[in-house]
Amino acid sequence: MKCPKIITAKTIDDHTLLIEFDNQKKKKYDISPLLKNKMFLPLKNAVFFKLVQVERGGYAVSWNSEIDISEYELWSHGY
Repeated sequence: MKCPKIITAKTIDDHTLLIEFDNQKKKKYDISPLLKNKMFLPLKNAVFFKLVQVERGGYAVSWNSEIDISEYELWSHGY
C-alpha cells in the first residue's frame, strides 16, 4: 500500500500528534499505546515530545536518531 507522505507534524497535547499529509488529509495519532515499548519511553516527557520533526522526504516523524514513527503507521492508525 502506498501511503501519502508527511508534510507537517505538530503536537496538540502531551500524547497526540496532528499530521498533515501530501494529499491534503489531516490525521491525529495517539502515541499512548507506543509508550509500553522501551524505545518510546522518552516521549512521556512533554517537552521532548514537542520536539517532533518531519524526516526528509516525508517518510516518518522523529525526535532523535533512535525514535521515529513511519508514515505508514501514522496513516494506517491515525484517526
